[in-house]
Amino acid sequence: MIEPVSGDRVAIAVGQISSLIRDNQLKAGDKLPSEATLTDSLNVSRTVIREALRSLAAMRLVDLGVGKRPTVAELDDSSIAMTFRHGVTTDQIDIRQIYDARRTIEARTASLAALRRSDEEAIQIIAHARAMQNSLDRPEVVMEHDLALHTAIAKASRNPVFALIIGAFRGVIVESWPIGWKARSSDVERDAMNQLHLDLAEAISAGNPLVAASMMERHFDLSLKALAVAGLT
Repeated sequence: MIEPVSGDRVAIAVGQISSLIRDNQLKAGDKLPSEATLTDSLNVSRTVIREALRSLAAMRLVDLGVGKRPTVAELDDSSIAMTFRHGVTTDQIDIRQIYDARRTIEARTASLAALRRSDEEAIQIIAHARAMQNSLDRPEVVMEHDLALHTAIAKASRNPVFALIIGAFRGVIVESWPIGWKARSSDVERDAMNQLHLDLAEAISAGNPLVAASMMERHFDLSLKALAVAGLT
């Protein structure tokens, strides 16, 4: 007979395991106590512990493996991404609000990347921008390098919070990006967008935070305009 599991008990166990991680200063990859140890220390059934661990895994706070002790998970943007997608799908937030938030955040990441990027990161960022320029007839390739460029800039900012947020936007952007591309009705407009990304990349490579931030803000202003033409904002 399967023991009925109280949602309250699971929620309490989730909180207790989270506190255990904090109190013991566990880091990403560190092992948690076994299910049996958690069952004894928290004075609940193994079923409750398993449900609590599944809940923590769903929130990307722990990693579970068959036959292995749970470990502390590395930072992951998937749970934040689900929140953004849910918000858009249920009309609690819209694409314009997403782009407004990105404009503010990514102007800052561009500025920081110009100050903090490594030489290797500068080369990578410029390579993505040039790949966009060379793929005008293949929008799916342009989109992949566009997304990769923004991710690389966020990582080069050396602020993992920005990288998490930018990564979480990806799922929503993948759906709206083709619409914005089509709203740019000529190759001249599309090439101008690609050139703007290259100008941004070169400002970051040159270590010019003011120009990099300005280029990023202009990019989002034009993107919002394109989405407005398409009727998305």
